[in-house]
Amino acid sequence: MPEAPRLRSLEERHAALERQIDEEDARPRPDDAVLTRLKLEKLRLKEEMERLRKG
Repeated sequence: MPEAPRLRSLEERHAALERQIDEEDARPRPDDAVLTRLKLEKLRLKEEMERLRKG
């Protein structure tokens, strides 16, 4: 399954983005532009992971 390393890499990046989103959201004055960018990137990764899982 050659896509397994790619999938693992995407999952790790997805988790890192989740942490970044949580950290930004926990700030007293979160930056909406940063949150939007992080969330869009996270969604893009999720969609790519789903495509790989479906084969």
